[in-house]
Amino acid sequence: MFTLETEKPVDYWEVEALYDLCFAPGREALSSYRLRDDVSPVRDLCLVVRDHDRILAGAIRYWPVRIGTARALLLGPVAVHPTHQGEGLGALLMRDSLERAAALGWERVILVGDAPYYSRFGFTKLTAVEMPPPTNPERVLGLELRPGAWEDVAGKVMRDA
Repeated sequence: MFTLETEKPVDYWEVEALYDLCFAPGREALSSYRLRDDVSPVRDLCLVVRDHDRILAGAIRYWPVRIGTARALLLGPVAVHPTHQGEGLGALLMRDSLERAAALGWERVILVGDAPYYSRFGFTKLTAVEMPPPTNPERVLGLELRPGAWEDVAGKVMRDA
C-alpha cells in the first residue's frame, strides 16, 4: 500500500536524502541543476510516494524553463528508493505527474535521461533544443502534453526566473 501526495516543505530534506542515495555524488554539479538555481519548483507537480509506514519510497520534481519564448517543464529528478525499485513507483510518479501537468495547462516537458526508459511515457529525442553543456544531446528528451507543442521550439534551454 502506497500513498501518492504533493511534496510539502517539511519533506524537502527527506527527498534530498533520497536523491543523494539514488544518484552519484556530485549530482548537483550537472548542468540541469544550473537551470534550477534560485528558481522555485512547480510545487503542484512535485510528488512523493510513501509506504504504509509513511517512509519515503519515491519522489519527482519539476521546474519551469524557457526555450526562446516557449515555456516548458524540466522534469527531474525522479527517484525510487532501492528497496522499492521494480514495483512500478517510478511509472506511477511519471504518469500521475504528467497527467497533472497537462491538467494545469502545461504544453511540453523536457528532461535529460535514458531514452529506452522514458520512451515508454512518450518522450522522444529533441534535436532542436540545447541543454547547457556538457549535456549529451542524445539524452535530451521531450514530451508533448498538447499535440504540436514542440513544433517550432528551438534553441537553448534557459532558467525561467
